Amino acid sequence: QVRLVESGGGLVQAGESLRLSCVVSGSAFNRNTMGWYRQAPGKQRELVADITGGGTTSYAGSVKGRFTVSRDNAKNTVYLQMNSLKPEDTAVYYCNMRGTLYLYWGQGTQVTVSS
Repeated sequence: QVRLVESGGGLVQAGESLRLSCVVSGSAFNRNTMGWYRQAPGKQRELVADITGGGTTSYAGSVKGRFTVSRDNAKNTVYLQMNSLKPEDTAVYYCNMRGTLYLYWGQGTQVTVSS
């Protein structure tokens, strides 16, 4: 059974940093593209960043230069380093893992940024 577990969320002030982690179990991790998404209240879930099995990254324009996605294949873990956080970054953050025929989601972790 494939399982994705996020951690690292919390309440911070604007300008501070957080690092989210997502640990994957039950599936081959190295080949898959891993993504970080977020969903704020009343809004649709949006892609924040993703990283391919080969390490190629992409970012939403709103986080480029502030967030960094990385992965440690030995630990089956993907990270999202979030710097210079803003109140508009407040959301539930989800990681996902996608392959050709499947897509798995974690349960999400809350990030709240106060002004």
